[in-house]
Amino acid sequence: MLKKISGAITALMLMMSSAQSAEFINILTGGTSGVYYPLGVGISKIYAEKIKDSKVQVQATKASVENLNLLQDGKGELAFVLGDSVKFAWAGDAEAGFKGKLDKLRLIGAIYPNYIQIVASKESNIKTLADLKGKRISVGAAKSGTELNSRAIFAAAGMSYKDLAKVEYLPYAESVELIKNRQLDATLQSAGIGVASLKDLANSVEIVVVTVPSSVVKKMGAPFVSGKIPANTYKGQTTDITTAAVINYLVTRKDVSDATAYQMTKLFYENLPALVASHAAAKDITLKDAAKNSPIPLHPGAIKFYKEKGLVK
Repeated sequence: MLKKISGAITALMLMMSSAQSAEFINILTGGTSGVYYPLGVGISKIYAEKIKDSKVQVQATKASVENLNLLQDGKGELAFVLGDSVKFAWAGDAEAGFKGKLDKLRLIGAIYPNYIQIVASKESNIKTLADLKGKRISVGAAKSGTELNSRAIFAAAGMSYKDLAKVEYLPYAESVELIKNRQLDATLQSAGIGVASLKDLANSVEIVVVTVPSSVVKKMGAPFVSGKIPANTYKGQTTDITTAAVINYLVTRKDVSDATAYQMTKLFYENLPALVASHAAAKDITLKDAAKNSPIPLHPGAIKFYKEKGLVK
């Protein structure tokens, strides 16, 4: 009996030891119909396979602002976030959704640009930014990265939410469903090119992709730049569309170990071809730009990888 008890205790201790040594990596993404989520799923498979004793999970969230707050609270190890949201988080901008300076954030690297895509049903007669006045529009989940982008665009265009007939704060897929049902006229979605929700909308109703002129983007200022949504990205969109773009980043927190941050960085940038299969937005991710224009300090683990590649001194 004593031998059995002793054996059971030994087995339990081994199980506890194994659990303690396991590397937990929670990847914070966004809504399932956006770009963050499928990319998060793609990288989770790579991490689970190649980081020894790792336990990797993907969490769907309201994206940038929520992700940054979760990182600060120690509830994630890697997050997809927008560049302007990171800037606001580091400054502790309360209006943007941050109660104080999020000083635990550390950068893994720059990834692909988000394009601010304003898409309206053709029957709404919306053709320009000015035409949004008096219309019904979804601007993204409240205080999400997308919604912060919405505010920036309207301000630069000399408008505000007060100029709209109705403002909804909804995730991408829900916004699209309301347009299909004629309960909304337009949606603003900040995402990679070819986001699934907008493809779904374009395949269901005739759409118009609204231009954001370079003059408006210039007023928005850094970190926004002009970009183009290539012709035929969405059904019925036959010309290139000028709009605002902002870089996305992968962010971690400072108490993630250097070894884990190194592995997360290395495996992400060395497996970009595999990630393209998760979402086409990964085509715009390049290692050479990964350590450039960092809005917050790089994690030491990421720095180690970039030094190996000759990208930082």
